[in-house]
Amino acid sequence: MRWNAVYNEDCVEGLKKIDDGAVDLAFADPPFNIGYDYDVYDDRLACDQYLQWCQKWIGEVVRTLKPDGAFWLAIGDEYAAELKVMMQREHGLTCRSWVVWYYTFGVNCVNKFNRSHAHLFHMVKNADKFTFNNDAIRVPSARQLVYADSRANPKGRLPDDTWILRPQDFPEGFQPNEDVWYFPRVAGTFKERAGWHGCQMPEQLLGRIIRACSNEGELVLDPFGGAGTTLAVAKKLGRRFVSFELSPEYAKRINERLASVRPGDPLDGAPEPLVSAPSTANGRRLGEPRTKRFKYKNNGLQKPIPGIDTNGNEAGAE
Repeated sequence: MRWNAVYNEDCVEGLKKIDDGAVDLAFADPPFNIGYDYDVYDDRLACDQYLQWCQKWIGEVVRTLKPDGAFWLAIGDEYAAELKVMMQREHGLTCRSWVVWYYTFGVNCVNKFNRSHAHLFHMVKNADKFTFNNDAIRVPSARQLVYADSRANPKGRLPDDTWILRPQDFPEGFQPNEDVWYFPRVAGTFKERAGWHGCQMPEQLLGRIIRACSNEGELVLDPFGGAGTTLAVAKKLGRRFVSFELSPEYAKRINERLASVRPGDPLDGAPEPLVSAPSTANGRRLGEPRTKRFKYKNNGLQKPIPGIDTNGNEAGAE
């Protein structure tokens, strides 16, 4: 099989064409079976049917992993517990971390707390031998961000299962050495948005996983091409990649996205969301007069938008 490609076919059939032990890192963001409207896939399977399907494709992923390979699975609440148990008991994997991805722009709910998280399982074949490049994923610590403490490790800390309202408003309470990760979801208004797939992962989230669990030149597998984010990030970070995508239209768009990036290109999105996100303290209450319009830089500072006067109007506008 040729690498650095996305194949327009069912992932179970495609995975069978990959040799045993060929893959260094696999990342999968499968359909969650919650009724999402994909163009060719039915996301409304019976529970047993969905789990049987997961059994098949997860088994193929595990077969393709090298003995020291890693598998990351992104999944929602509905099947997180079942799939974690399946991967451990039936496929012999060890769970190194159960990461909660906390995001803003979550799903608005009526009779329950708004959903603003997904689960990320970091599974390995060999509990004693696996790749984890901790220096490649360090982030600024609270000592660096908040206290300017000279004792802070200049390299930062390693990237919590904790409730928090907005992490940028309480930076000392959202520590980067824990297992809740804060990355904004790729909303429709974001520049990063591909625009043709509703379930797009942030490049910075994939960057953390790929940097930590693989090395340059190694092979990254994504069974569900989707928006092509895993492949684009793998290419930017100098990894080889292979993926499968059931939809002809999605596969076409993924190839177009891949053609637009080069190894060494910067990842889209803020590398440290706590620094780049605006604070609610700088917001405006409904009904209050607008005095200025601001934009936010990656260092978190506010600056007036050129061409906008102090009343929030475009200069020269009537």
